[in-house]
Amino acid sequence: MSTTYAAAYASLPDGPARDVRVTVDDGRFTAVTTGTPPEPGDHRLPGVVLPGLANAHSHAFHRALRGRTHDRGGTFWTWRQRMYAVADRLDPERYLALARAVYAEMALAGISAVGEFHYLHHGPGGRRSMEPNAMGHALVQAAADAGIRLTLLDACYLAGGLSAEGYAPLEGTQLRFGDGDAETWALRVADLRDATDGGPAHLRVGGAIHSVRAVPRDQLSVVAEAVRTNFGGRPFAHRGGGGDVEAHAGPGRGRPLHIHLSEQPAENEACLDAHGLTPTGLLAAEGVLGPDLTAVHATHLTGEDIGLLGEHRAWACFCPTTERDLADGIGPASALRRSGARLSLGSDQHAVVDLLEEARALEMHERLDSLERGRLTPGQLLEAATAHESIGWADAGRIEVGARADLVAVRDDTVRTAGSDPAQILLAATAADVDTVVVDGRVVVQDGRHRLGDVGHLLTEAIDPLWKDD
Repeated sequence: MSTTYAAAYASLPDGPARDVRVTVDDGRFTAVTTGTPPEPGDHRLPGVVLPGLANAHSHAFHRALRGRTHDRGGTFWTWRQRMYAVADRLDPERYLALARAVYAEMALAGISAVGEFHYLHHGPGGRRSMEPNAMGHALVQAAADAGIRLTLLDACYLAGGLSAEGYAPLEGTQLRFGDGDAETWALRVADLRDATDGGPAHLRVGGAIHSVRAVPRDQLSVVAEAVRTNFGGRPFAHRGGGGDVEAHAGPGRGRPLHIHLSEQPAENEACLDAHGLTPTGLLAAEGVLGPDLTAVHATHLTGEDIGLLGEHRAWACFCPTTERDLADGIGPASALRRSGARLSLGSDQHAVVDLLEEARALEMHERLDSLERGRLTPGQLLEAATAHESIGWADAGRIEVGARADLVAVRDDTVRTAGSDPAQILLAATAADVDTVVVDGRVVVQDGRHRLGDVGHLLTEAIDPLWKDD
């Protein structure tokens, strides 16, 4: 049956509009009208209605670190030791409980799809289970329970680090991440089935190169080729600065490929010492760059790096609340956008789960770095916050006929948003102002409550056991 929603104000592809009515059938928008008052039977949405938000970079288990890493100071590398401690304590059952709560928290924040950068593959010490993708399946079930779409970006992770002497072997917790080589990794991922090949409708499977530190140079192109050939199936080509590669399957139809890129100066230094190239230069040399690639963080880039990412129409995913939490630095978002790269946003380690704050922080960090205001317009920030194409859902992120019916109603009468221009709601609202969330035509959040109930309680139940012996 059709459902019609009415909103006093909504953000449409050609800009903000008043008195908007949208009709939904089978999870898609079938009609969008403006300047029309609500009719009897319409479901009225409060405040400002936005498309569903896309969290393009998540590590679900990092949510257990929130509020527990600030007592020791240090750097990203010392923070990483506490992250490893949490990873050591997770099994599929615990991961399901944690990820379900984290994804429900995302839904409360207006997120309708998440790109999960997944590298916690195996048991402690690297022990293989009877089901090699058990941890991934836990994430798939968690997203279904929470009512959001999932792009499982299965990450290849083969080395423990990089220096001028070469690649270090995996050790300790890292053994849980590895598959031996890229071919074995690809075989494991090929067993996953998603919406494109008979699997769950809420799932897309993509791939990731963890970083140039964790995947040796001779394996980079193997990972990229596996993703672009559908893990051994139908080729998905891309168009980059170098032209077409194989037979193009249509925009947005290929599997997404992500990588952590130049998050830390130490990564750049190690890559230069080992290969005489920046991480971006190394990806270019190995044929990895393309419009299907998302460079996550992209913080410490040279001008040449920015030009390469722009030339290939790559995505750059910024995670501002994580980047400031870990003292990573401020990346060149505006410069990348001017070069031709496209922007997306993620909550990464979930120091905050709030894509509205990530969007606002993207602009505010640019202001701090440049001493100028208005580096990115509200419309450009919303584009970054709704970049579903970067995680393989090219038919989402827009309120238009034929698109997936994702809606987020943000209240404009709270202590944070009262008096704001609806067109600038991203610069005032937070996740706490999200009232209603519709994903693929189904109501997941209503009156600020998730369909699973008390999400704070779910988070507490999932996280506290992970720290009981700490």
